Amino acid sequence: MAYQAGRQRSQPRPVPESLEAQAYLQDYATLLEAVPFPSVVFDHRWDVVLSNAAFETLFGGVGAHPTAMPGDNFLRFVLFHPDAGSVLGEHESSWCLPMLAHFAAAVERNGQDRGLQSIRRDIAQDPIMDAAYRHGLPHWIRAVGPRGVEHDGAVRPLVHPDPRWGSTNCRIVDDTPRTLRDMGYSRMTLVLREAVRPVTGGPRRTRRTRNGTAELRAV
Repeated sequence: MAYQAGRQRSQPRPVPESLEAQAYLQDYATLLEAVPFPSVVFDHRWDVVLSNAAFETLFGGVGAHPTAMPGDNFLRFVLFHPDAGSVLGEHESSWCLPMLAHFAAAVERNGQDRGLQSIRRDIAQDPIMDAAYRHGLPHWIRAVGPRGVEHDGAVRPLVHPDPRWGSTNCRIVDDTPRTLRDMGYSRMTLVLREAVRPVTGGPRRTRRTRNGTAELRAV
């Protein structure tokens, strides 16, 4: 059973055995779909359990990849998908390094997890990424401090395919309820921020209306 809203995932994920937990996830999928911003629920390996239509729209233009689709595993997408930088602005500094930091923490907690070990092997196969993980990441963590690593509250650039958003920023919100957390899941929402657009048409000046009040108009 796949709970992800939108398209069918390429690899089905294990589901909770409890019927109550399954029913909760089904209802939570309905709630997620009502959220206007991209929102995703994943497990400790970043395997996607739920995502909404806004999430699918944001990443809908990326090409196919055998192991790094955003709707399958978000960490793999950030690290390994060649199109990730076309959506995630300042890809290396704003997305890759924070995700690598969270991955390193997950490996410390669950070093024997086969899914995490598989990601670590793929990192090791990329000499540049492996060097960044083993040598550069500790220096970066010390430089930015805990707040620089934290996802919740971070403002990061992205490029939305909808021209109404275009090149903008999003605030990452970790809004995981206790029931999801008890299942081992986390929820991340990307709250899109209105792009600051330059004022066109030159400077504004005032003119007088018939009743003598000032009114702004573009020149």
